[in-house]
Amino acid sequence: MACALAVAGGLLAGCSGLAPSADPNSGALPTIGDRFNQLFGSKAQAVGAAPTAADGTELDCPVVKIRAGASTYAVAPPGRPTTASELRYQATITRTARDCTRSSGQIVARIGVQGRVIAGPAGAPATIEVPIRVAVVQTGVNERVISTKVYRTTVSMAEDSVPFSLVGEDLTYTMPPNLTSENFVFYVGFDPQALTPEPKPSRRK
Repeated sequence: MACALAVAGGLLAGCSGLAPSADPNSGALPTIGDRFNQLFGSKAQAVGAAPTAADGTELDCPVVKIRAGASTYAVAPPGRPTTASELRYQATITRTARDCTRSSGQIVARIGVQGRVIAGPAGAPATIEVPIRVAVVQTGVNERVISTKVYRTTVSMAEDSVPFSLVGEDLTYTMPPNLTSENFVFYVGFDPQALTPEPKPSRRK
């Protein structure tokens, strides 16, 4: 989980427990990218990339899109603006993946999100909680949210740039027989409001 400070979202210049074990003869542990590919294979795609032709044949699995305004998660010290000089850290989503199964008229989806957290000049904490919201939306003139769920993962900031990987399990919804996956979309994005608030210090009388 490492790299150097880099450009992220225009502000800075410069996991999942499902991972399979490493090959004891390989001499190296699998990277987050390796584990992501092992979980989803060709169903993973970079943010902004078009789905592969094979994905289009999966009638039960909608495509994944990043919710507008939720592709980055920038945090500054309390009461400070999220400018480049005030930034504590920023998280971005770099890849997504999904697979689906049909069970008793319901679609059970597994959504994967891969990204990176970069420490800012204001200093990142030792650990960071990354909140991702996934929503199943029925498309059309008036989009309708069918199901939504929040998933969290904790990232240890051992270095200035750390990758993260999260797999959301058991996202279920009903797909009517007259509809296909083209009538739905999985929206993913950061949701800071879903974080558990820090406990307030108790006042002594």
